[in-house]
Amino acid sequence: MLQTKSALRAASLVLLAVGLSGCASSLFGRRVMSEHECMTRVMYFESNRSSPEGMLAVGTVVMNRVEAKEYPNTVCAVVGQKNQFAPGVLSRQMGKGSRLAAQMATKVLKGGRHRYVHGAKFFHTAGMTFPYTNMHYLVEAGGNVFYEKRKNARRKSDPAFINPPGLEAANRAARAMLTGYQATAPQTTYAYPSPETIRAQPEIQAAPQSQPQAVPMPAAPPQAAATFAPAPASAGSAMLAPISIDDVIATNGGT
Repeated sequence: MLQTKSALRAASLVLLAVGLSGCASSLFGRRVMSEHECMTRVMYFESNRSSPEGMLAVGTVVMNRVEAKEYPNTVCAVVGQKNQFAPGVLSRQMGKGSRLAAQMATKVLKGGRHRYVHGAKFFHTAGMTFPYTNMHYLVEAGGNVFYEKRKNARRKSDPAFINPPGLEAANRAARAMLTGYQATAPQTTYAYPSPETIRAQPEIQAAPQSQPQAVPMPAAPPQAAATFAPAPASAGSAMLAPISIDDVIATNGGT
């Protein structure tokens, strides 16, 4: 009798262990995601899919949260927080644009940041306004505006934030640099079975291998007054030659 009870107890423990392991393996589609995939996904679903500087800005916010004590200390935990990012960010299927997102994820995880996002931990869709006075806006990129929370930063009647001309010119220059010099990422495909069809913008093509693999964001915020410089002989020579932020602004139509 005792042997029978012992056998039944052992069998129950085995079944319980199997059940628990099945639950654990079902997390995130029956596998554990890497930080690179979590970062790729949040960039893909939270930014315009043809905007490398917008993806870089989203990734900067994620890393700012990882480094803040009031948020989880891993990329996937931050991205997976409830009601913080796009619904299904860790489960929906990605399409065109995921390669660019993967390239920008690699850049951010290696220390790359969008310079004008600074320490911002928040963003929302561009063109929207909210009845709060503590939203200190920094930059618009990739269809989002990024902000810090500061007391009395704005009036409730203020219009929606848009980049001033100088900042927009620098943002365009950064977009051109990131598009032209982006590193070739490993051809890893992240996909989940899903009935949803994700509409994406055209994919950015990889740059020739002979070009540099990384180009920094402009070194400092643009100034209100710029010294106009003559246009370079070609776009290629402009990208390869040293250039000041004043030249960047002038070349891209800033004032």
